[in-house]
Amino acid sequence: MHLDEPLSDKEFQELDQFLLSDRCAEDGMTMDTLHGYMTALVIGPQEISMAEWLPEVWGADPAKAPVFKNAKEMERITGLMARFMNEIAIIFEVAPKEFEPLYCTHEWEGKELLDGEAWAWGFCLGMDLRPDLWQAIQDSPLAPLMRSIYLLGAEEIEEEDMVLVDDPVKRDKLAIEIEAAMTDIHKFWAPLRKSAVTPIQREAPKVGRNDDCPCGSGKKHKKCCGAEAD
Repeated sequence: MHLDEPLSDKEFQELDQFLLSDRCAEDGMTMDTLHGYMTALVIGPQEISMAEWLPEVWGADPAKAPVFKNAKEMERITGLMARFMNEIAIIFEVAPKEFEPLYCTHEWEGKELLDGEAWAWGFCLGMDLRPDLWQAIQDSPLAPLMRSIYLLGAEEIEEEDMVLVDDPVKRDKLAIEIEAAMTDIHKFWAPLRKSAVTPIQREAPKVGRNDDCPCGSGKKHKKCCGAEAD
């Protein structure tokens, strides 16, 4: 499978079942949390490698990360995650206004309401990987767009804010606000987004193979330290 191929329904269920299985810790991410987490990684201020973000998927205790049956299974699950994340990236690249958070829904007083808490919590976990960089949007005119994410996703909110999330209808409204804000949050970071790879700056001119070796041996570079590179 290519990275740009979206997950099929069967593959989505496969990843969902793995995350919900006893092999993953109770505080590990579910699919809605993972979607929020990956959205923050995709649209945020800096690219982050899988080696850094993957451990967070399994929960707070690294010792409780799942032990895969073999390398093939590990490649299968991480490959599904990579494609799941790439789906989000492609939507924002091609049609950002069509992005939809992966919310759960529930019935309340005869109405079907959105439950965006797990998704928003995942988004906050993604922000927590680069809190200093995310501060730029908090200090910008777009700061109000981040408030709904904070209210639904932060581990703790101010006591005076509890009244804003104390019933399902209010939380449904916040979930809708988050979805509406995603396009502008993505647009804010797009021109500022940094690569995860920092270019290496050469501090000294490159030494040619026929130049004297800078180690001071008096030999040609190709016959001295340069020979190690051959």
